Formats: sequence, structure tokens, C-alpha cells
Amino acid sequence: MILRGDPAGPLAVPAALSGGSMRVWRVWVVPVALLFAIWGCTSPITLVGSVEPAAVAPPALPPAPVPAPAPVPGLGPGAARPHWARNDIPVSPRARRINCDRIRCVALTFDDGPGAYTESLLDILAGYRARATFFVIGRMAFGDGENTLRRMVTEGHELGNHTWDHPQLPLLSQTAIREELGRTQWLVKQATGVTMILMRPPYGLTDPRVAAESRQLGLAQILWDVDTLDWRDHDPSVVARRAIGAGPGSIVLMHDIHRSTVQAVPRVLDDFAARGYRFVTLSELYGGRPAPGRKYYSSR
Repeated sequence: MILRGDPAGPLAVPAALSGGSMRVWRVWVVPVALLFAIWGCTSPITLVGSVEPAAVAPPALPPAPVPAPAPVPGLGPGAARPHWARNDIPVSPRARRINCDRIRCVALTFDDGPGAYTESLLDILAGYRARATFFVIGRMAFGDGENTLRRMVTEGHELGNHTWDHPQLPLLSQTAIREELGRTQWLVKQATGVTMILMRPPYGLTDPRVAAESRQLGLAQILWDVDTLDWRDHDPSVVARRAIGAGPGSIVLMHDIHRSTVQAVPRVLDDFAARGYRFVTLSELYGGRPAPGRKYYSSR
């Protein structure tokens, strides 16, 4: 320990001390030094100019391993549950009997949410009694909490897996691909009770390893045959015109994170309804469960 302000240095001895008095000083300095050392080990010390440590971020959600998810820390018996992990799961409407081989069906799909405009989109769809499929990003769903996902389920929409962070999956390792899909799969299951059976690879990029991981998780790979390019052109009339160019059995790609896309949806719904189309989820479009791992562009 250094005694600041003493020009003679640490534990300096006054010049007047000599002989026996010096020996007395040496007898007492050891226990005193020990006391200071012990105090320093047990008491918090704040250094001059030090910075308080930043708040520790909550731990990341654990990946859901394949084939069975591992126990999650903090979710054991008697543990406090996250605000989005409810014991009461939402109840979806009764399944509809729709034969898209005999009637005109179109599947409207929305990526990258939940976002700031998703609730407004759900209001519009509810007004038309239209159902859609939402491919959700895990971190967006986690930030939103359970509310929007639960509403989607109760209003008859289908949920699909759009990874946790929206990466280009073919550029990732096999383990990273598994985590991107597994974490979102786990979160949606905890929040809604729904085990998703669909995934959409970000940017439409996939490869045999992505297909293999999707198959392990029971997820069909859903792409599209009509791209509205709403991420590029934020003009509701342009987005609507591209969407209504779809035909029977089409899968239309849109994004619920753009205000302009949500503004385009009423015109899209009006046009399709006037032509006798039914707005269906992807499972309804395919008349059941699509094959895990397989790629789908439309039902035609």
C-alpha cells in the first residue's frame, strides 16, 4: 500500500527515530499492514476516475437443439416465467374446409415482423375476414412480447419461422443455422403454444444444409411466385398492382414492417374479393401439412 502525499515514499521512517525506537516501529508495522490488507480484500474500493460497469444484458435465449429442446434456465418448476411465456395458450378458430383445387385461393404472406404496423394490418385483415401467413423474426417477436403473436393465432392466421436475426443462412455453419431456426421455433412455442411447420429462408436463400435443418425441425421451406418488391418501392399503388397480378394458388410476398405495404392491403383485398378469391393460409392452400424440408413456390 502506498501512502500518497509522503515525499519519503511508502512507509517512510522519520529521521528522528533510531536504535530501540526503530525496532519498536518494525514490531508494529507488520500487524498494521496486515490489517490494511485484510480490509482491502473485504471492502469495495472505488478508484479515482473509474467508470461504473454497464448494466449486464439479459442472457440470450438458448438454442433449441434437435430433435428435442433442452431445459431452459429459469423455466423450471417454480421459476418465474418470462412475460411472453404464458400458461394459457391462445385458441385458434375452427379449421376451415377449403378445397383450393376447386376454388380460387391466394396466400398473402408477410415477413420480418411483428413490427410497428402489424397491428394495423391485423385490423384490416379482420375487417375483410381474411387470413394470412406471418413469417416472424425471433428477435422481433421477443421484443414485441406475446401480444401480437397471440392475436395472430386467435384470429386464424398462420405463423412461420423466419429465423432469429434474418441472416443469409447458406453463409452460416450448420450449428448456426440450427440456432437461428431453433431459437425462433422455441420462442413462438413458449409464447403461443404453436409448433410452426413452415419456414421462409431470408432473401429466399437456401441450400442442402438449410433444407436438412428445416427437415429436422419439421419445417417446409416456403418461397413465393409473386414478389411485390415492397422493401424497395414504398408506393402503395405500386405494391398493390404487383400483388393483384397473382393468380390462383399464388404465394404473394410482402412485409408488414412497411407502412406503405399496409396501406396497399385494402386495395389488394378488394381486388381479389371482387374476382372471387379466398384468402387462405399456406396450410389451407396445400390442403394440409407441406413436406418438411421441401421447397414450395406456389400450389400450381
